[in-house]
Amino acid sequence: MRRLALVLLALAACARAPEPAPPETFRNVSAPIWSNAGFDPASLSGTWRQVAGFGAACGGGGLTFTPGRVEGSLCVNGQMRRISGPFAVTGPARLLPAGEGEPWWILWIDINQRSMAIGTPSGRFGFVLDRTGAISPDRLTAAREIFDWNGYDTARLRAF
Repeated sequence: MRRLALVLLALAACARAPEPAPPETFRNVSAPIWSNAGFDPASLSGTWRQVAGFGAACGGGGLTFTPGRVEGSLCVNGQMRRISGPFAVTGPARLLPAGEGEPWWILWIDINQRSMAIGTPSGRFGFVLDRTGAISPDRLTAAREIFDWNGYDTARLRAF
């Protein structure tokens, strides 16, 4: 009986832990994605309010951009997340805030730079920012269409 217990204990020690669930994604990663090639990072300066995001809603956050720096918080996948520190420009309309695991791609910004849609190639998150926090229906529709164009499941985009 003791041998059987040792064999079972040895087998249990060899068992693999279950694989962690893959991170939630909101876009078809096989779809092409583009960032806004004509974007000027200087146009980010100022305060932006989060007006929509993917996943569970937790209320809007907001970000303040100054040259090379971002401060604030965002509702990301149902949880408020603090963003604070410098950011690097990694490509056309591609920003990498300090502490973030992947670049944010500015997919769209309206011609008057009042509203913008930001996503990631992984599709782990996406959100819409507006300078006033009261985005017009036509600009929210434009942001939704841009997300759709870039492979996002827009049925999961929540306006705050």
